[in-house]
Amino acid sequence: MRVLVASDSFKGTLASREVADVVARGLADVMPDAACERLYVGDGGEGTLDAVAASCEGELRHAMVSGPLGEPVDAAFAILPAGRAYIESAAACGLPLVPAGRRDPLHATTAGVGELVEAALSAGCREIVVGLGGSATNDAGAGMARALGVRLLDEHGRELEGLPCELARVREVDLSGMDPRLAGCEVRAMCDVTNPLTGPEGATYVYGPQKGLRASELAATDAALRSYAACVARALGRDEVATPGAGAAGGLGFSLRAFAHASLVPGIECVLDLVGFDEAARGCDLVVTGEGHLDEQTRRGKVVAGVAARSAALGVPCVAIVGGASAKAELEGLDGLSAVVSCVTEPLSEEEALAHPEEGLLRASRRLFSLLALGRRLA
Repeated sequence: MRVLVASDSFKGTLASREVADVVARGLADVMPDAACERLYVGDGGEGTLDAVAASCEGELRHAMVSGPLGEPVDAAFAILPAGRAYIESAAACGLPLVPAGRRDPLHATTAGVGELVEAALSAGCREIVVGLGGSATNDAGAGMARALGVRLLDEHGRELEGLPCELARVREVDLSGMDPRLAGCEVRAMCDVTNPLTGPEGATYVYGPQKGLRASELAATDAALRSYAACVARALGRDEVATPGAGAAGGLGFSLRAFAHASLVPGIECVLDLVGFDEAARGCDLVVTGEGHLDEQTRRGKVVAGVAARSAALGVPCVAIVGGASAKAELEGLDGLSAVVSCVTEPLSEEEALAHPEEGLLRASRRLFSLLALGRRLA
């Protein structure tokens, strides 16, 4: 029997690798003759960088880049085999990099993301995946564009930094200095939202307030992004402002699409492709996935939903081991998911449940494989 474990991390307790190791122990305890294969996965959120690097036997590298407020930050990215790279934009411009009292999207930049792309290009990568989400920025990716050699000029021909507070002054977008290596590079942006760049459902109105934009600043900021996007459209001869996902990460999706011709793809689908899920799952008898808590958010691009759907398409049964599950989510189920096994089987406080995560996961794994062994004997 062959079992593939491809689980998300259990947020705040166990990394994807640790989850897979514990499930493999449970399998060995109950069915010692079974073969266990492991993939470390994520949906683009916390822990995905380490998971992808481990699954692909990649190399984690560090670069000093511009943080969201211009101060240098040490950002990790992964160099993967076959000339691929994985970058998380939050490592360079994430909201956690800005103290709560200093959040100011009008002066925050995505320049560090462009610097990470440059580092990947300099390492010889010709396929780059950029994870979007969790940014402190709302600059439509203008900072990233400048880091890639794009010049933003005002009406007097003076170069601007690309901060949101000055985007309304951009009159010309000069592409002559853009890094030529981008033309030979395939770029994908992991994007789980469909917001356009501007308008009521755009980056500013939907996500700006949680990053620190005041209600009185929203209209002018949205207008500035719209004006800047019009300049970009004139320079490129195409308009990406309404592209679904252009508003992701404060409009970083817009600039990746505009200047790097990036395809905007769901995060979990991109990760599963990167780590070779389909190849690993073919021929397996069972796929085991999991996450910290199964709830109504799970079906919205989370690992369990993605793995279950891929498994179903391949004709492989899939089960989930989870830290806990809401009654509604467990009752409604997910397409492709045959069963859910919870780590918690008795009343516990959240603190107690999180104190010994490995023990609960190991017991749940043993229960799952004991029932599977019983089913095989009955069959």
